[in-house]
Amino acid sequence: QLHLAILKKNELSNNLEMVQKELQEKKSEMMREISEYQDKLHQAEKDHQAVLTEVKQKNKVEIQACQDKMNSLEHFVSSQKMEIERLKSNKDELNNFLKEANQTLEELQKIKVR
Repeated sequence: QLHLAILKKNELSNNLEMVQKELQEKKSEMMREISEYQDKLHQAEKDHQAVLTEVKQKNKVEIQACQDKMNSLEHFVSSQKMEIERLKSNKDELNNFLKEANQTLEELQKIKVR
């Protein structure tokens, strides 16, 4: 009976060692997988940051181009307003001159008729 108990103990010890070995192997495999996933996550974060930086730079360039275009258009509108004011002023001067010319013509025609 003692002999059977010792055999059983040895068998259980062997089984325990095998289970512990399997657990250690699984633990090592899981640690390796965790490390791989962490590396992949780190690389994905780096890639994401690179894309984000590139998009920010493109947006910055586009915003600057839009601001430049807007400034150019504002300058154009301002110059057009000034041109309109100048043309209005010229029109007023020409209308006044035409009015004076017509009055002079009427006066000359009256003098001629007399």
